Amino acid sequence: MRSLDLDALRCFVLGIELGSFAAAAERLNRSPSAASAQLKKLEQQCNTSLVTKIGRHLEPTEAGEIILAYARRMLQLNDEALNQLVENSLTGKVVFGLQEDFSDVLLPQLLGVFSRSHPNLQLQSIVGRHQELMDGIQSGELDFSLGWRGEKSAPYSELLAELPLYWYGPANKYLKESINISKPVPLVMLDGSCIIRQQAIAALDRKGIPWKITFVGRSLSNLWSAVDAGLGVTVRSSFSHPDTISKLDGLPVLGKLRLCLDRNQYKLEKVQEQLYDELKQQLTLYIKK
Repeated sequence: MRSLDLDALRCFVLGIELGSFAAAAERLNRSPSAASAQLKKLEQQCNTSLVTKIGRHLEPTEAGEIILAYARRMLQLNDEALNQLVENSLTGKVVFGLQEDFSDVLLPQLLGVFSRSHPNLQLQSIVGRHQELMDGIQSGELDFSLGWRGEKSAPYSELLAELPLYWYGPANKYLKESINISKPVPLVMLDGSCIIRQQAIAALDRKGIPWKITFVGRSLSNLWSAVDAGLGVTVRSSFSHPDTISKLDGLPVLGKLRLCLDRNQYKLEKVQEQLYDELKQQLTLYIKK
């Protein structure tokens, strides 16, 4: 029975996720030729081609899609097992804050795995608005947090990406057609302190398009429910949204928001730094998909 090489699988997964095996090689501190050799080795082990080039991008073949799914599961199990053996002594407490935009993706995918890999670690996550997270950073309640950069920033802030904003409405075509986006535009928003709300209104005002606030929510889930019900349109990034919501055309182009990891000290403790680094790596991969 043949065995698949885990290092080759890791290089393969990274190459597909980053769209480049040269980028994967750089991430893994290897030469491009070494990454190509690992891909060739994996294809020999599988006895089939795993990637194809479409334009400037690499795409997995049908066999590559199958291997990609298994590879991710195998690598996750491998990493969890090693963490249990090598770093099972990792103890302490990490309090991590994040805005609601990211909780559906990060809480189950990253924090759940991290928590299971380190059973002796007390991990606490707090979902809140920008101002709440900044107050938590300043007071020391939070070790670090993930969110949009606003007017108030943390003592130490690392920029991860600039993500464009989009208009969203209900995916249901009948509800979408019932929303009149000519005048005035019905807006579903958070309260006035929300930086996304401010950008949306500014974009409409620059084009001289009248608007009205039809719903004010206290949370992101409130906004999605209101948009899904046909009460109006809203603005968010493309990071995560329900299947019942879709992007809208025909409204002014919006700006971008800076996604940052914020902390209150330059050097984190070992346990905090490990979660910080894993979070940063997973976010970088997710954004590049």
